[in-house]
Amino acid sequence: MGAAAIDLLYWRNVKQSGAVFSSVLLLLFSLTQFSVVSVGAYLALAALSATISFRIYKSVLQAVQKTDEGHPFKAYLEMEIALSQDQISKYADKILLYSNTCMKELRRLFLVQDLVDSLKFAVLMWLLTYVGALFNGLTLLILAVVSMFTMPVVYEKHQAQIDQYVGLIRTHVNSVVGKIQAKIPGAKRKEE
Repeated sequence: MGAAAIDLLYWRNVKQSGAVFSSVLLLLFSLTQFSVVSVGAYLALAALSATISFRIYKSVLQAVQKTDEGHPFKAYLEMEIALSQDQISKYADKILLYSNTCMKELRRLFLVQDLVDSLKFAVLMWLLTYVGALFNGLTLLILAVVSMFTMPVVYEKHQAQIDQYVGLIRTHVNSVVGKIQAKIPGAKRKEE
């Protein structure tokens, strides 16, 4: 994760983090009430209204003051925004690597290469059926965004206590998994 994203999630610049957090939440809450097409159209209309109003304001100001400053967005209009072939190739390679890794892992889980891992995956999918019955995808996305902006700060402030409890939970889970592996024939994990 980039340094800018980490600074954003740890609220190093409160104004910037607050602006990103509130705008993303506003967008997600808007999507709970309106369709994606409507939200996109409203956002485009809002942006167009702002830019057109600013352009008209600057034109009137130039006419009244009799100055010739030119187009107010000239610097942005002259900016190069095209993607290079190298950038597209780099991102395509990353997507390809991620897709292949996911397919290999799913094949391994569904074809039961390791019984314990496939059982863990089955339990996870079973739990997700209950999560899906309680929340829709957009609600989970909202919860994920709120967690991304709150959990790092909470962990940073209370790291010692959280690490202590996570250690206790990890020890307990490992002992339970060990007991289950001991009772299931062929479930012993191979040393990697």
